[in-house]
Amino acid sequence: MALSGFYRKLATQVTGRLRYVSPLCLTATEKVLHTSAVAGAIPDPKPVPLPKLKDSFLDGTSSTYLEELEERYRADPSSVDKTWASFFNSLEQGVAPEAVAEAYHAYEQGSKVSPLSAAAVSNQTIQESQRLLLLVNGHFMANLDPLGLDKRPMPIELDPALYGFSDKDLDREFFLGTWNMKGFLSEERPIRTLREVLQRLREAYCGTIGYEYMHIPDREHCNWLRDRIETAEEFKYTPERKLQILDRLAWSEMFESFLANKFAAAKRFGLEGCETLIPGMKALIDRSTEQGVESIVMGMPHRGRLNVLANVVRKPLRQIFSEFAGVTPESGGGEWSGTGDVKYHLGTSYDRPTTSGKRVHLSLLANPSHLEAVDPVLVGKVRAKQYYSDDASRDRNMGILLHGDGSFSGQGVVYETLDMSALPDYTVGGVIHIVVNNQVAFTTDPRKSRSSPYCTDVAKSLNAPILHVNGDDVEAVTRACELAGEWRQRWKSDVVVDIVCYRRYGHNEIDEPSFTQPLMYKKIKKLENVYKIYQKQLLEEGIVKQEDLKQLQDHVSGIMGAEFEAARTYKPEAKDWLSSYWSGYNSPSQMSRIRNTGMPLGVLKEVGYALTNVPEGFTLHKGVKRVYEQRRQMIDTGEGIDWGTAEALAFGTLLSEGNHVRLSGQDVERGTFSHRHAVVHDQVTGESFTPLSHVFSGQKPGQFTVSNSSLSEFGILGFELGYALENPNSLVLWEAQFGDFANGAQVIFDQFMSSGETKWLRQNGLTGPEHSSARLERYLQMVDENPYEVPKVDESKWFSGGHLGGQIQKINWQIANCTTPANYFHLLRRQIHRQFRKPLIVMSPKNLLRHPQAKSGLWEFDEIPDDKGIQGVRFKRLIMDESASDRHPHPPKEEGFKRLVFCSGKLYYELKAGREKAGTEKEVALVRLEQLAPFPFDLVMRELRRYPNAEILWAQEEPMNMGAYFHVAQRIKTCMSEENRPIPMQLQYAGRPPCASTATGFGKVHAQEQAALVQAAVEV
Repeated sequence: MALSGFYRKLATQVTGRLRYVSPLCLTATEKVLHTSAVAGAIPDPKPVPLPKLKDSFLDGTSSTYLEELEERYRADPSSVDKTWASFFNSLEQGVAPEAVAEAYHAYEQGSKVSPLSAAAVSNQTIQESQRLLLLVNGHFMANLDPLGLDKRPMPIELDPALYGFSDKDLDREFFLGTWNMKGFLSEERPIRTLREVLQRLREAYCGTIGYEYMHIPDREHCNWLRDRIETAEEFKYTPERKLQILDRLAWSEMFESFLANKFAAAKRFGLEGCETLIPGMKALIDRSTEQGVESIVMGMPHRGRLNVLANVVRKPLRQIFSEFAGVTPESGGGEWSGTGDVKYHLGTSYDRPTTSGKRVHLSLLANPSHLEAVDPVLVGKVRAKQYYSDDASRDRNMGILLHGDGSFSGQGVVYETLDMSALPDYTVGGVIHIVVNNQVAFTTDPRKSRSSPYCTDVAKSLNAPILHVNGDDVEAVTRACELAGEWRQRWKSDVVVDIVCYRRYGHNEIDEPSFTQPLMYKKIKKLENVYKIYQKQLLEEGIVKQEDLKQLQDHVSGIMGAEFEAARTYKPEAKDWLSSYWSGYNSPSQMSRIRNTGMPLGVLKEVGYALTNVPEGFTLHKGVKRVYEQRRQMIDTGEGIDWGTAEALAFGTLLSEGNHVRLSGQDVERGTFSHRHAVVHDQVTGESFTPLSHVFSGQKPGQFTVSNSSLSEFGILGFELGYALENPNSLVLWEAQFGDFANGAQVIFDQFMSSGETKWLRQNGLTGPEHSSARLERYLQMVDENPYEVPKVDESKWFSGGHLGGQIQKINWQIANCTTPANYFHLLRRQIHRQFRKPLIVMSPKNLLRHPQAKSGLWEFDEIPDDKGIQGVRFKRLIMDESASDRHPHPPKEEGFKRLVFCSGKLYYELKAGREKAGTEKEVALVRLEQLAPFPFDLVMRELRRYPNAEILWAQEEPMNMGAYFHVAQRIKTCMSEENRPIPMQLQYAGRPPCASTATGFGKVHAQEQAALVQAAVEV
């Protein structure tokens, strides 16, 4: 074995006994101190003597041999090889073994310095290594603030005096080892003074980029970064690259000034003060594309959005200028026309070339001004792109997220999104985060908006490298962005670029920032913009001349002027509001036929058997085994299908038709109430198995995904919404652990699910099952349906269902509360078997999962043809009283009934039991509204005609101010008006009185309240 290899391994074994690795390890200084060691470690107070080391560190050489070798040396130093003699002599003199190893390695590499001499010099610093290592935190001293307002004193931790060093130590020599050989210091001299080392460290770490990566515990990751930071020379761009950067900077700056001149009174949330973002992003895209990226999804807030749309994504300038002028698309011709949104919320997509000659698909997600809410949406969309393009290595599809400094540190969804970065079913192989750090959040000073030195400190929890960069150094911004792209492609993990800049104007262009930041804005008014700064730099370097700058200025101005003129006559074309995956799907103005959702009995049985199969020898838990045996029996007999089995059949049949099914949320694999068991675990080996991943031969890996999520609602629901945006041929579901947990995701419900189609022309079929206390009223309140207007119904098309398409297509989303497993089965399948997509909220039950009466026969899932005047098997928006046949469109009148009770969900079964107890089966009819939105006006009016003499009552469990009462009351009264029934001032109600809480916390009180409301509903 070569001595150099031996010594490296020896040093590693010795220092491998260290108990703890400092978070400040793996910097350049570790090469000074002990290159082979795990730097920054705290030594074991009782280190094992060198001769007692295991023989594993030396190939073929036992510890016994070493002991004998040492004994021979001590008896007669000349009896051993001179290298061993030097080694043992060094140890006797107190020189650390790792220093000896490093010295010999350097000597074998050509160093002219005696190994023992070099080791002795290095040993001077070994005793001080822990103290000196702490000095390498250069980002604290980097020149990051273009305003020069950050007057924080140098941290005491960076003062050499704190660690016992004084001026006289600056000229002491240190052995540099292989650190020097990498070229960090020039001339490859292995011995350097501390003064030289510190100066070179300042040059590398204390310029206009502050590299923050010492918190990363992975040595290889840190070494990779260090090798790209600690180069022999400063990173320099060629004149050609500098001219390219200048051109990109010109477009960035001149776009903002052009808008400011042409639309002086308009809000645009301009990029002035961070114009370097555009050259940085374009360099990032170029570098990423060179390394294999083919598609990039971007998400960002409003700051600088228009500039990014124009100069990065390349949205046509005439279209942007037209939107400023208020031109709106013409409706008609099948085109969808919604409410639209402000111009700095809109997104777009574009295929653009890059400097490498490759093309990349760029898309910028539309999103509201809810700051960081788009973060998980982007990650979900990227993950879906990776699935559909078979990008398992995550090389070809990437996400870039832009942030503000205040929101990155202040919004909890940022951490929720970061926390997904390494989760198996949520990772996208790293997201590149760019923070436009204008050092003020609207009007709030950073000192009052965060508790950490940097706005990016939250990213340290994920061990992401953070590149702080001065926003007035365009080359540094470009370099940082390129390095971020390289990191993401190499390590498939998140990275942050923190562009420290400023905001030249207020929060918007008509805001007055000096109200709250007078000193900052006095400074800003005196600053030249970065475009002029860079022009001067290139003039001084002789790269450009004044005439070159004028030519560039005229070129950009000419194009913008021509585009502005073209905007005057620009007519927006039909929106490309669906990607290629969505072609053929109808807009709300295009009628879609209602389709049956039943499946042939043979397919149902085949799928049913598959979802109860486990590998031979797989040891199920006895409780799960009982569940699977019961499911098999349900399939065999065709009777008693329960909720969990019906759901599994829906998933399995959709999979068999080639669709993708993805279910996520907290504890969804088993199900919060142990009803699903989609993933089972071997009780002996601990291995897991997912039957629905093996429904048919050749099933694509990941075609069925069920995944327990992190304990997050906002972030995970946003992720799944982004996932569902990508492709309509997928059933994407999120399930809240309990209904009230969904409250934590309210921003996604409010800003994306309920309004995304009308604002941004983006359909979405995301489905959200929820459990008890789900605050049904909140979702119903957001339904954009007119309660006073009955949709036109063509009863001649009753059996085809064609008349229903228009109503459900025009509404923003659907709300359902099912009472039977079969209806839940059809509801899920209906999400896919349509020519359009709508978000669906399902009030999933707890009580009905095992309720003895909440069962369905397999015939209710079976495919039934329409050839005998019988409606095909599909979702029932309303279930008639069991005394009638809901297969007939015109059931006979029931004039003897005194009361017609409308209800929804599990309460039906309690009302039914109460009615039996009261003996009012022939007087009180119970009708279930399975779909609350869109409201089934046609079916409710049918029931009113069927019970002409009955009083109308709504029953619910929730307090009056919650639940569906206020939603259905006016709609039922509208139906009564259409049927010429007397309209009461207030619709009769059986339920709890208004209350601040969803329910009492006392079981006995709850039971009394429940009995009272049931009695009030069924007794006449």
